[in-house]
Amino acid sequence: MLWLIPILPLLGAALNGVFGKRLSKTLITSIAVGSVALSFLVAVREFLTMLSLPESQLPILTDYFTWIQAGRFQAQFGFMLDHLSGLMILIVTGVGFLIHVYSAGYMAREEGFYRYFAYLNLFVFFMLTLVLADNYLLMFVGWEGVGLCSYLLIGFWFTRKSAADAGKKAFIVNRVGDFGFILAIMLIYWTFERIDFQGVFSRLGEASDFAVEPLGSVGVLTAIGLLLFLGAAGKSAQFPLYVWLPDAMEGPTPVSALIHAATMVTAGVYMVARSAAIYNHAPGALLVVAVVGAFTAIFAASIGLVQTDIKRVLAYSTVSQLGYMFLACGAGAYAAAMFHLMTHAFFKALLFLAAGSVIHGMGGIQDIRKMGGLRRVMPWTHKTFLVGTLAIAGIPPLAGFFSKDAALWAAWNDANYGKLLWLVGVIAASFTSFYMFRLLILTFYGSPCYTEQDVHHVHESPNSILIPLIVLAACSIVAGFAGVPPVLGGDNHIQQFLTPAAHEAKSESLGTTAVELTLMAISTGAALAGAGLAYLFYVVRPALPERLSVQAHSMYSIMLNKYYVDEIYDSVVVWPVVRMSGEFLWKFVDAFMIDGAVNGIGRLVRGSGAGLRHMQSGYVRTYAGWILLGGVLVIAWFLK
Repeated sequence: MLWLIPILPLLGAALNGVFGKRLSKTLITSIAVGSVALSFLVAVREFLTMLSLPESQLPILTDYFTWIQAGRFQAQFGFMLDHLSGLMILIVTGVGFLIHVYSAGYMAREEGFYRYFAYLNLFVFFMLTLVLADNYLLMFVGWEGVGLCSYLLIGFWFTRKSAADAGKKAFIVNRVGDFGFILAIMLIYWTFERIDFQGVFSRLGEASDFAVEPLGSVGVLTAIGLLLFLGAAGKSAQFPLYVWLPDAMEGPTPVSALIHAATMVTAGVYMVARSAAIYNHAPGALLVVAVVGAFTAIFAASIGLVQTDIKRVLAYSTVSQLGYMFLACGAGAYAAAMFHLMTHAFFKALLFLAAGSVIHGMGGIQDIRKMGGLRRVMPWTHKTFLVGTLAIAGIPPLAGFFSKDAALWAAWNDANYGKLLWLVGVIAASFTSFYMFRLLILTFYGSPCYTEQDVHHVHESPNSILIPLIVLAACSIVAGFAGVPPVLGGDNHIQQFLTPAAHEAKSESLGTTAVELTLMAISTGAALAGAGLAYLFYVVRPALPERLSVQAHSMYSIMLNKYYVDEIYDSVVVWPVVRMSGEFLWKFVDAFMIDGAVNGIGRLVRGSGAGLRHMQSGYVRTYAGWILLGGVLVIAWFLK
């Protein structure tokens, strides 16, 4: 019944997309939410079935039909279920179901209600296709499908220019990464003569054919790894292709929670983890993954320190947390990366949905400087947001503490610049704690900064919004216990669960117990220091941030303007392309050459016709003259 998992949301998308205009909102909601709920139940059933099988019978492979057959090239339409894809289908359908329930209340008064749920169901279908695919080409279909749905949902309010522009920006930037993914698939087929995961990985197991490429060399496997990572950097918003994700906050908040926090943006991490066998043979590519991940983590976290839009703070937080996942992947700890992916799906979806609850209660206001004191009027939203903040900051014993520590421990044990990467990760963790507690304090504590003119009636959200928040808060508390490390008396079940599917290159327990406990204490201390600094700045001495922003105006301005990366792209990439398109491609190639050739031929035909019409004078002697002239010319032709 594996095929039912993606088909059910596709059926929901088709029903709402085709018949939605004629259906009531209650029926639209029942179709959309019900299809994902059933998909989740089937996913749980298949997951439990997989767990009951011995390791020798995994993965479960199901080929449904031959999709493409062209000469020696063959691509099957088939699904693969193992521990890696099993975890992902539970996250996609489980979190997706909660966000569908939330959307029913949050989007109830919006026009295009049926269209929204059709897009959301379609996204779930493509995301499930991506994670269940048994070959790179089918994965790419799901990859492009979630990109399409992201474009549609970011621009859902297409009458807003900012939303339409954000959708186009996301679509174009992702095409850059997707180009690398396409080239990687071509190179994989050229190298292995097949594109299915099992076939490629079994060939890699033949050491005589494919040895580990030394660090510093660029062989075919390193090239494949780098091209795959280019695709992952676009989809998972890593530097320098991260610029689309903050702008994607123009879409509805549930979209930000599902697509741009919990599922789609983690597709790149899943793809790298799925391709672990390739990366284990290409340490150079792994080093690039780790360095880019670490840099993105601290770079995005530094921008988040000064942002004032509640959703943009969370957007830069998402970019930073994705950097942690790639840092773990680059250290060869794919299980740790997937562990952080799982916990992040819970607490970041929780934070986005709680932010949506705040926006809903505030009548659309998103500027945290105009909030304050909301914990008294929105107690449940405050409590769940507090849980999400503690989790993402890495405060024990919440989920983020265990998964963040697993990623940092993997970085420390990495043989290539591991200590430096760990230090960057710890600094980014302190930044994360600071800006999240800053967000919490400015939103929920202190005196209200809004007036009755701005907000007529601040209120708590309805149960359809609060219930998903409570469920996600519970998951954010308990999910980390799946990965309690041995140093704290646990068995690290998630590590044992994912290691066979993730092709772990090495053990993560390379240091001593004392070292691991010390590093854990340091990272926790960094998180507490960030929280304490936020308390000092925004509770004890609230005038201090303003004074510091004046004294360090240049640095503050640079961070507030996101290091001017968008402006640099506009100057270096966008403006030259637009200018070349206007002056060369339009005015010269299109208007002068193509239109000129077409119009020139038309003028030639029209002019020659105007000349030849004089032959049709209506006088018989003129026609006889032309016949005589023609005869003379024919005779002259044959006599020459």
